Amino acid sequence: MASPVKEIPLIWYQAASCSGDSVSLLNTASPNVRNIVVDEIVPGVHINLQFQMTVMAGQGQPIIDILQTSAEAKKGEYLLVVEGSIPTAADGMMGFAGERNGKPYTMVEAVDELGRGAMAVMAVGTCAAYGGIFAAAPNPSGSMGVGAFFKSRGIEKPVINIPGCPMNPDWFVGAVAHILLFGMYTPEELDDVGRPLEFFGMQIHENCPRRPCFDAGKFAKFPGDEGCLYKLGCKGPVAYADCPERGFNNKTNWCIAAGSPCHACTEPEFPDKLSPLYQKINEERLARFKTA
Repeated sequence: MASPVKEIPLIWYQAASCSGDSVSLLNTASPNVRNIVVDEIVPGVHINLQFQMTVMAGQGQPIIDILQTSAEAKKGEYLLVVEGSIPTAADGMMGFAGERNGKPYTMVEAVDELGRGAMAVMAVGTCAAYGGIFAAAPNPSGSMGVGAFFKSRGIEKPVINIPGCPMNPDWFVGAVAHILLFGMYTPEELDDVGRPLEFFGMQIHENCPRRPCFDAGKFAKFPGDEGCLYKLGCKGPVAYADCPERGFNNKTNWCIAAGSPCHACTEPEFPDKLSPLYQKINEERLARFKTA
């Protein structure tokens, strides 16, 4: 007799976002999104996607009811995925998705309640991880990443950051597989800003295929040129991710291979401390970046 399949409930909540991380995941190739939500991503374990606003057919109060019913029925058991930053200004009225009991159901309320009931939280995309573009100065919406939001409200739950603008779907799938196979990441398996070292442990600049051009002093003058893109604003020296090895779109391409500078979109400082994006980071700016 076959052993019963263990189901892990997953609630994917979108706060202030462009849905880019959802789109990125929908474009994953191996495994594809059907494998993730229908098949056993790990033998004997199945992800049961309970809620995801971008792909749900329903709308209005009924989906908010589904969200709350799922969270209450699986309290302490579900994995919460948050996409997008949390706008906290004006008592949370800067951002809400749907209504509850005839009143706006703010993102602040939703992430607070869902976070307290989750077994763990994954912040996908740089906006969810660190605030990202929504938290850029002057940040009138008071947007912040999940970790900072939890800290401000005394919520003590494990938070795994999977940044990127958008994230690489492999990072999300790999992190979920890691949790299912080995349990929650230990502090030793994360870097100092909460990212899994298995995906974010390498520096872009040190592993860039154009690094020999940098060493030889061969620099591109325009995007698309051959040569190192450092003088065109490449932020590879302060960026950490395995993009040089993994690529995007099923290893089809990535920013530097397409002739564009790296913008260090996986970093907590993106975009404010990395702007202007197409301006070279000189030694003074590098020093300020490292000590800030």
